[in-house]
Amino acid sequence: MADVVILTDAEFAQAVSGSKPVLVDFWAEWCGPCRLVAPLLAEIAADHGDRITIAKLNIDENQQTPFQYQVMSIPTMVVFQNGEEKKRIVGARPKAAILSELGEWVNSAGRNAGRSAPVDPGH
Repeated sequence: MADVVILTDAEFAQAVSGSKPVLVDFWAEWCGPCRLVAPLLAEIAADHGDRITIAKLNIDENQQTPFQYQVMSIPTMVVFQNGEEKKRIVGARPKAAILSELGEWVNSAGRNAGRSAPVDPGH
C-alpha cells in the first residue's frame, strides 16, 4: 500500500526522473474538482503503488513547475517517466476513466490484459 507523495518545486525534477512512472496531480485547495479527484488518486496509489507513484503538487504554493509544464487548468494529471512527460489528463474524471488512461502502467498483465485464456471444451 503506497501513500500519495506531496511534491514541491524543489523536489519535482528528482521525483520524476526515475524509470518508475509518476502521476503528478497539479491541484489547489480552492479547486472543487481537485477535491473530487484526490480520494480516487489515493485509492489508485493504494492499489497500484508498486507500479506507479501518485504525487500531488499544489500550484498555489509551487508556481514554477506548473508554469514550466504549461498547466493551464486544474486538475491536471501528468504521467512522467525518466523525466519525460508521457501522458496528460486534464479535468476531473471517474476512477475507471483515470485507470483506463493509466492502463499501460497499472495493468499487471501487460500486453495480455483483457485477453482470456483459451477454453478447453473437453473440461
